[in-house]
Amino acid sequence: MKELTISKPDDWHLHLREGIVLKNIIRFTSQYFGRAIVMPNTKNPITSIEKCISYKNSIFEALSNNSTFEPLMTIYLTDETIKHELVEGFKNKVFFAAKLYPANATTNSRHGVKKIENLYEIFEVMQELGMPLLIHGEVTDPEVDIFDREEVFIDKELSPLIQQFPRLKIVLEHITTSYAVDFVQRNNLGATITPHHLHINRNAMFFGGLNSDFYCLPVAKRENNRIALRKAATSGKECFFIGTDSAPHLRQWKAFCGCAGIFNSPVAIESYLKVFEEENALNQFEKFASLNGPNFYNLPINNEKIRLVSRSNKIPEFIEVIEQNKVVGQIKPFHGGETLTWRVEGVVK
Repeated sequence: MKELTISKPDDWHLHLREGIVLKNIIRFTSQYFGRAIVMPNTKNPITSIEKCISYKNSIFEALSNNSTFEPLMTIYLTDETIKHELVEGFKNKVFFAAKLYPANATTNSRHGVKKIENLYEIFEVMQELGMPLLIHGEVTDPEVDIFDREEVFIDKELSPLIQQFPRLKIVLEHITTSYAVDFVQRNNLGATITPHHLHINRNAMFFGGLNSDFYCLPVAKRENNRIALRKAATSGKECFFIGTDSAPHLRQWKAFCGCAGIFNSPVAIESYLKVFEEENALNQFEKFASLNGPNFYNLPINNEKIRLVSRSNKIPEFIEVIEQNKVVGQIKPFHGGETLTWRVEGVVK
């Protein structure tokens, strides 16, 4: 039986939702991840210090009493973002980073940025503060093919942004193309890679009919892109690190309304590890999972460790959502119904 012991990983891109869903799913991250950057695209977006503090408090209330998990909060950028609010929130450690959603690019993004140039004054301040900018890198022009939106965003929006603000700390999140892999490496950016984009290509959405379980934004791309992402993740290069983009939706919305997002928190570590084993790169896993992210963000490596063993791991087809001891819904996890070959055995003090 093979086993690995690594520093406790962090999730640098996570959706925790709100209310009863938050209370039911946070344990899947808090148990084995030290920190997570929490996305601000809640139904009422996190656009102010007050909203951020309230949301963070609800996260702490959902955690078990002995949890050491640390949520790192973000501000949702809009065309009306107030500079003073952003500066005060960052200086007082309310905001860890700022998130840029192009308007209508993904879930709850209708309040997002309509014209990136409108925020250049904000970016200038962020550059001076050293405040990270996290980007959902897709254009929303309906004339652009959905499979080309990441590449067009890089050329049309991100390249000019980097030229204008060369010292701005930027993370291109959930990259999906070989084009993005190459761009990140050439331009000293950070990039998160999800487990699902390492496992599936765009065919997954159409096996057995239209399959919303594998619909996410950005959508999975061609097989050559998946291969490029696997090579990047397992390379050990410091610019690539974990960002699950785990995004739960109750079954009735995911299955019948086709909401974008894949819920991978219950299996994220094991899912990533499966890829590293298949690529003969287990020796690089700790870098991707536990070291590269903290190094990029100038944070300490987690003191705790986790132990992983190569053991049969049957993933439940659905995760039950429980309220007042009653099942009120289900969420399908990534790899639901499959058997993985690794399991997180526990935390090592």
